Amino acid sequence: MRERTRLRVAAALGLVMLLTACAPSVGGAPAPGPTDGAQTAVRLPDTSGGFDYQLGGPYPPPPGVTIVERDRTAGPSGAGYDICYVNGFQTQPDESEAFAAAHPDLVLQTSTGPLVDEGWPDEYLLDTSTAEKRAALAEVVGEWIDGCAADGFAAVEIDNLDSYTRSGGALTADDNLALAAAYAQRAHAAGLAIAQKNTADQVSALRALGYDFAVTESCYRFEECGAYAAEYPVVLDIEYTDELGDDGFADACDDPDRPAAMILRDHDLVTPDNAEYVYRSCK
Repeated sequence: MRERTRLRVAAALGLVMLLTACAPSVGGAPAPGPTDGAQTAVRLPDTSGGFDYQLGGPYPPPPGVTIVERDRTAGPSGAGYDICYVNGFQTQPDESEAFAAAHPDLVLQTSTGPLVDEGWPDEYLLDTSTAEKRAALAEVVGEWIDGCAADGFAAVEIDNLDSYTRSGGALTADDNLALAAAYAQRAHAAGLAIAQKNTADQVSALRALGYDFAVTESCYRFEECGAYAAEYPVVLDIEYTDELGDDGFADACDDPDRPAAMILRDHDLVTPDNAEYVYRSCK
């Protein structure tokens, strides 16, 4: 499970490839977006319904929720629009050792073993440093993306684009953006919309690569929502109790410039059977 990627980056963006992108639709109407050639339109979330973020485990969506995000290992909710979480630039905690054993060349290595994310020490950084490694990762992760489509998800969200900021200089923004382009192409080929996750500094680059909407954590808290809204027709935002709290979230909901879909969740995204569970919606 991945809850938040709060590191901000100021790395300069290099030349980015423009790849074929779908013309998404929101509620059945075409939405603006970069296109290069004819493809079947993908469907975007309709934010007139509620939104829930269930990375801590699946459970029946709260009343009125029609947009649900879950891990790729959990099935879709069937609430209306399901988003599949994929950790596209780091390993998942419960899969790290197995992935590193199966693909040692695709994990960023140090003299003492795989390079870990200091904030998430059970996650290893994937090695995006060469075209050959990116092609191999695109195939491995591409199978996960295809699996999301086969399971019935409508979209995929790719996390940890900013892993290069934690790589000690071994990876670059361009390395990760090149792989992000391959993920967008694979998602669209599978009929899925693809969402950017956090990393406001890269909004324009990812939009140009064909990303369709944004899933953000704490964009209101860190005054980043406008950057996403300037590029994407849909922004789904998760705020956290340990950052805004109930009063701060109430104030955020009263802000006319907030994202249309904004919720408050507990820090660990637990399920409703846990006493720490919190879910609030501006709706």
